[in-house]
Amino acid sequence: MISSRLITAMITPFRDNGDVDFETAKKLAIALAKSGSNGILLGGTTGESPTLSDEEKLKLFETVKNSVGNSITVIAGTTDNNTTKSIELSRSAEDLGVDALLLTVPAYNKPTQDGLIKHFNEIADSVNIPGILYNVPSRTSLNMTAETTLKLAQHENIAGIKEASSDLSQIAEIITQTIDSDFKVWSGNDDETFSIMTLGGFGVVSVASNIIGLQIQSMMGSILEGDIESAAFQHRYLLPLFQALFWVTNPILIKRSLNLSGFNVGGLRLPMKDSGEFGEQFAKLLGQHDIDVTKS
Repeated sequence: MISSRLITAMITPFRDNGDVDFETAKKLAIALAKSGSNGILLGGTTGESPTLSDEEKLKLFETVKNSVGNSITVIAGTTDNNTTKSIELSRSAEDLGVDALLLTVPAYNKPTQDGLIKHFNEIADSVNIPGILYNVPSRTSLNMTAETTLKLAQHENIAGIKEASSDLSQIAEIITQTIDSDFKVWSGNDDETFSIMTLGGFGVVSVASNIIGLQIQSMMGSILEGDIESAAFQHRYLLPLFQALFWVTNPILIKRSLNLSGFNVGGLRLPMKDSGEFGEQFAKLLGQHDIDVTKS
């Protein structure tokens, strides 16, 4: 079971020479644990996973897990569009002590729904730690249907789904059919957390919580306490920043945000590049919000 409601999709820090900055990764993970996050996802899209080697990913998983211990749930992004390779990396991550895995819908292959079921069941069968499915059609060009998700929810090692389809009808169906089970639904988009949690969703796998975790945690707390008016007010206040972080492809602007705040996490790996779009406009908007992580 995974009890973390606010899971940060952590960026991967790099040194000036392009190497992974493992020391800064440790510091950032500890800071996130102190600034509202009770889960960290490593090696996801926000962590520039397509540019990381398996060796770098495993060292990142190990370094961060050793630095935070049991104070926060560590989730490893270990899957891609190669089932055999995904199983190998998932087993290696489990051996390093991570708490859970992110199971992302394969990009490029465009398998059938039956193929998705077989793919994820085989990965889940291969490990003894829970997995969170990840449906993100904007990245994969493939939507995992509610029917498929509900079939996979029956697997004892599949604990929930990070839903980034932006299809609230589909998400509501999944929540409705699993509301009495241990299967959880996390929002995959910060600007949809309010909507999904008020439908009965469990939490969010967040990009914005790299910088404003305490504020997101406060909004979520208001929802859980039944103070929807206060939660809605907080959501409306944060919404422009949620949207601005995606003015250009993630993780360009969340990394810029951390660097502007004084938490130096380095640049990006090609093909990602920060060309400075929306420079003054973004900096002004960012300046209107307190950055939680630097206060830790």
